[in-house]
Amino acid sequence: MVIMGVSHENDDEQQRNVLDANLELKTLAKVELREDDETRAHALATMREWIAKHPDIINCRTDAPFLLRFLRTKKFSILQAQEMLERYLIIREIYPNWFRQLDVLDSTISDILDNGYLVPLLERDEFGRCVIFSNAGRFDPYKHTAADMARVHSLVVESLMDDAENQIRGYSYVNDESGLLMGHITMWSLTDIRNMTRCIQYSTPMRHKSTHLINIPPYATKVFEFVNSLLSDKLKNRLMFHSNIEELHNSINPKILPKEYGGEVPLADMISELKKKLLAKREQLLALDDMKINVNKKGKILSDFNDNQTGLEGSFRKLEVD
Repeated sequence: MVIMGVSHENDDEQQRNVLDANLELKTLAKVELREDDETRAHALATMREWIAKHPDIINCRTDAPFLLRFLRTKKFSILQAQEMLERYLIIREIYPNWFRQLDVLDSTISDILDNGYLVPLLERDEFGRCVIFSNAGRFDPYKHTAADMARVHSLVVESLMDDAENQIRGYSYVNDESGLLMGHITMWSLTDIRNMTRCIQYSTPMRHKSTHLINIPPYATKVFEFVNSLLSDKLKNRLMFHSNIEELHNSINPKILPKEYGGEVPLADMISELKKKLLAKREQLLALDDMKINVNKKGKILSDFNDNQTGLEGSFRKLEVD
């Protein structure tokens, strides 16, 4: 954990070196994110000063890879990056069962990973984006909980978010829903779905570039319509539905997919590689829990998660599904 008051010359220089070594990435950062050496240096210094003076932030990482998560997601709008960082710290406090204790050695997390529910693909897509693959049928909703599912997602994405190329190019998602059961649907309350969607959109520093959904069973259509209604227009436009794997291959190069989906590398090998990386980063990931913010004074942000204006109650058991 890098905390306030620590020198950051080395990691700041490393960020410069990463972009200098990859002209395409450096150009993309300039064109899409308005990033150059001067802008980045000024923004990092401003963010660190803001954190140091923040009346509610008790402890927070201030290294360049961490702060650039927010700055790049918000295209170097410093005020927006600061607001997202506040939200990120707050959701970790109010939803600890979703975002804390991210330990690859935890027996529940390890079991879910071993089953192949969630794994980043080993190769990037045609746009150079990291692709995160999930298979609903490999998550047992009668053995594990919604909180277990959330923590696995948090663990995997936290292991990816410090990477400069991921921050700049963004992420694509491939979700196979062929094994989706009513148990998956009823494990989430409507309010939790709403709050998780808000966390993903407004509090998680990731550039969500495209989401591919395949094999949605007919009885789950209304569920996905509900989730879709919670998304911003930008994310709705980046959502693609495919009836089968063959259709998916028209949008995603099949070579990068698991062998079971037309690719070259078996899913088991991808799982093994993921667990190696998570073990190597285990201490860093656990140290995220050292970050603290006083949530008592953040009423405006908290109200986004606690209001009942949408009248959501109960769970998907109360939705009529065809």
